[in-house]
Amino acid sequence: MPGTRHLAQLNIGRLVAPTDDPRVAEFMAALDRINGMGKRMPGFVWMMEGSGEPGTGNTENSIGGDPQFVANLTVWDDVESLENFVWNTVHRQFYERRAEWFEVMGEMHFVMWWVPEGHRPTLDEGLERLERLKADGDSDHAFGWAHVKEARLWRTRGCAPVAAE
Repeated sequence: MPGTRHLAQLNIGRLVAPTDDPRVAEFMAALDRINGMGKRMPGFVWMMEGSGEPGTGNTENSIGGDPQFVANLTVWDDVESLENFVWNTVHRQFYERRAEWFEVMGEMHFVMWWVPEGHRPTLDEGLERLERLKADGDSDHAFGWAHVKEARLWRTRGCAPVAAE
């Protein structure tokens, strides 16, 4: 169904410290650069306002009113476009250093799903998909990298399974 659907992804995390703490300063300073690069990537479609920025309760990316939670919600043309951004750009260097800036979640914190072309998912929609993935495992409704046969790069460049638990 090329051209009729896009790939949405939600990734959440909780910073190890408040946004003005030196322990997360490098991450905070890189957000605009990484998000800007993502927006210029082939296959990029849309990004939730404030993606990657901790929620303040006043933005659409707030999770439970916790100012240290970070939600990244984007839409891509296809799996390959998202994979290319995640694993073949400077984003990967920040991803590999995530333990410096983020708490270990102890559960799944990443989900993908297909959306109709033109649809802009909400954070609540993404969180519902994430809960569904946690409860039911991979399905056509909510899935991780292993569920998508087109996904290849995560197999050699992704995280160890324990990092997603």
